[in-house]
Amino acid sequence: MPGNSFGELFKISTWGESHGEGIGVVVDGCPAGLPLRESEIQKELDRRKTGQSKVTTSRKESDQVRILSGTFKGKTTGTPIALWVENQDVDSSKYEEIKHLFRPGHADYTYLMKYGFRDYRGGGRSSVRESVGRVAAGAIARKLLARQRIKIIGYSKQIGPHIAESLDYKQIEKNIVRCPDKKMAQKMVDHIVQARKKGDSVGGVVEVVAQGVPPGLGEPVFDRLDADLAKALMSIPAVKGVEVGIGFTAAEMYGSECNDPYTVKGKKIAAKTNNAGGIHGGISNGSDIVVRMVVKPTSSINKEQDTVTVDGKQAKIRVEGRHDPCVSPRAVPIAEAMVALTLVDHLMRNKLSQLK
Repeated sequence: MPGNSFGELFKISTWGESHGEGIGVVVDGCPAGLPLRESEIQKELDRRKTGQSKVTTSRKESDQVRILSGTFKGKTTGTPIALWVENQDVDSSKYEEIKHLFRPGHADYTYLMKYGFRDYRGGGRSSVRESVGRVAAGAIARKLLARQRIKIIGYSKQIGPHIAESLDYKQIEKNIVRCPDKKMAQKMVDHIVQARKKGDSVGGVVEVVAQGVPPGLGEPVFDRLDADLAKALMSIPAVKGVEVGIGFTAAEMYGSECNDPYTVKGKKIAAKTNNAGGIHGGISNGSDIVVRMVVKPTSSINKEQDTVTVDGKQAKIRVEGRHDPCVSPRAVPIAEAMVALTLVDHLMRNKLSQLK
């Protein structure tokens, strides 16, 4: 079925369900000769996996990745790369109890309307567990970007009302919410813990910065770089909005404030400011790419809510089980992966734009 693949020249297709046998991805279009080890992919999966701290779900998955195809003697062969992660800590018992109810905020009703049938165990295909495949593929994309000296950095910019005021990238992996502001990180943690004690959840904002992106990436008119980045991030479960550069703040500014004047730095043309987030006219301008996404509060909460049964009868529901009280911390590596996949695809496509 369509809708399970992303990319044009560097293409990924994810598969698997939250409570199925496992999760996987097929990466097609990776050049031959790239050194690739399972441990390199595992490093990124470890950042995404469950059970990391008191602000994540208690589900324990090791997320051990296996490379099933596409490599030989530690290098890619240019053929499709298949990656597999087994589901090990599956407990569907809580879902059996509420399988006749539509969970508020979830895709239960919409999946049933589309397919006439649904996997009620953890949301099936609509679960954020699907993102395992994205992160695994993103690890390969990051290796390709590193060869072009492109670096991707993601972090929790905001959780609830608490917004990072400083950007110290060294702090990101030193706290459980992945915030670049050490003082604000603790406030974020406290906010999540308090919500969890009440049986509730909170949302957040994840920001991703791509450094070293060359000018010229992006395909007019419908495959603009910012448009593809927006699609990439919006495809992540629980994401409800995307901004590029200053985003919606532009509505409050004058053109004289919003524009990014050009200058010459070291014989190279460069923008003095970066309100556009590194993209003009859908094409990268050489400045840092800056994007952010809004992650809604986790829909599965241990508070009684109104709903209906599959037969259309009014009912009450309380969703028990193991759920993240805030998706934002674990969404950081997922967002980084989607940005990496988008940039690699556009780097490859850009090679076809000029005859040299």
